[in-house]
Amino acid sequence: MISKINSIAVNGIISDLIEVEVDINSGLPSFTIVGLPDQGVQESKERLRSALKSSQAKLPTARITVNLAPADIKKSGANFDLAIAVGILNHEGIINDDYLSDSIFVGELSLDGKLRKISGALPSTIGAMEKKFKRIFLPLENVLEASIVPDIDVIGVSCLSDLISMLNKNKPLNIQEKLDFKNIKTDGFLENKNDFKYILGQNHAKRALEIAASGGHNIIMNGPPGSGKTMLSKAFASILPDLTISEAIEVSKIYSISGLLDSENPIISKRPFRVIHHTASSVSIIGGGRNAKPGEISLAHKGVLFLDEVLEFSKSVLEVLRQPIEDGEITVNRINASLTYPAKFILVGAMNPCPCGYLTDSDKECICSFKQIENYKSKLSGPLIDRIDIFIEVPKVKTSEFKISDDYDEKNSSKYIKQRVEKSREIQLNRFKNTRLTFNSEMSTKEINKYCKLDSECENILKQAISSLNLSARSYYRIIKLSRTIADLEGCEDIKKEHILEALSFRKREEK
Repeated sequence: MISKINSIAVNGIISDLIEVEVDINSGLPSFTIVGLPDQGVQESKERLRSALKSSQAKLPTARITVNLAPADIKKSGANFDLAIAVGILNHEGIINDDYLSDSIFVGELSLDGKLRKISGALPSTIGAMEKKFKRIFLPLENVLEASIVPDIDVIGVSCLSDLISMLNKNKPLNIQEKLDFKNIKTDGFLENKNDFKYILGQNHAKRALEIAASGGHNIIMNGPPGSGKTMLSKAFASILPDLTISEAIEVSKIYSISGLLDSENPIISKRPFRVIHHTASSVSIIGGGRNAKPGEISLAHKGVLFLDEVLEFSKSVLEVLRQPIEDGEITVNRINASLTYPAKFILVGAMNPCPCGYLTDSDKECICSFKQIENYKSKLSGPLIDRIDIFIEVPKVKTSEFKISDDYDEKNSSKYIKQRVEKSREIQLNRFKNTRLTFNSEMSTKEINKYCKLDSECENILKQAISSLNLSARSYYRIIKLSRTIADLEGCEDIKKEHILEALSFRKREEK
């Protein structure tokens, strides 16, 4: 008799159903695992031997063959330990069949039979639910993140002997109570020092960030040290709309694969804000490593990727951002895997105008040569500039704008700006209903022609600007998308002259 147990293999954010077949026959004692397993799966033999012994269920002294089907899917890691153990126990008659056919088993065993926390519990549970299984057995430390998934029972298992008791109905199934997203979801706005109302002046920058948040547009701020670029960028997160439950699950899947969810944060309920240091490598940004894990751009999915001191990054690192900015996803190729991760983020960059930082500072003199400045700025290539919607200058705040007061303008607070952003996004969601789009920034040329009609006056203004600023075709369409967002913020159905002009004011940093 061959025992068949169901498990899940997570490849990227895709979950594949794996059937674990266990056959035990008389013969010379051996333990063989086939079905394209990696070294991590092969090592499970020794973990199983010790774990079964610790659970008063010794490994049979026989010829054991385990097949992980289908054989064309690469199996990696220790997540199949639990399914293999259940298969052996079932084959030996130690546990009965009642729960096996409609259940999924995923977990890593320690030598004493306890289950360790695993990566990828959330996508495994989603995969099990989509494949119509009734329940999934997981390590106890993973059940909180998995309990957000509807229509499937999540069973927490502390150790192998605990599982044996549950499967033999000697104790009830440890079904985890469903996690209610409403109970963990915040209102997305916390009163803190990064509120826009506490930032002096910089009205032009605040307006640009509001537009960027509304339409999902990438933005770079240029200014001397101390002008408030970093503070503005951090405040940007406070005006972004809350994640919906579907978005939260999508983002949390990536964090689950990366092993970044825990009991205190079982689900990502706020939009990610990932800060990258200029010393970061290409692999840490785009993802990779032995098992092709997600990088920073995927961890910023549905949120913000903040690059402080953009021009301090190496040119090669900046260039790897071009493809995910355009496509909203990244494919990571490694020896063991080729995986695609989502990477739809808003890029927010802060940069100094020159190596010393004081080229545009009215109080301090720049000490850089013309050649140094040109070499410094050359790190932003034309193709990368083409993919940035908004460029703004952020000058130092004048002393006349300084004030210490508790009487702040609430209309310029993050709370009220966020409400305007949400209203604009609602307009976009209605516009793109039943399409693949969410934001204006995602429109293709075909969709721009459909949703962004321009009158003759707007066309003429745009053509003159394209000629005088020497803009590319990609920039032309980005200006139109930006104008559409500005019109949405103003509650206008049609794009008007003033919307085009404001959009053009954010393209001053284009190529010469």
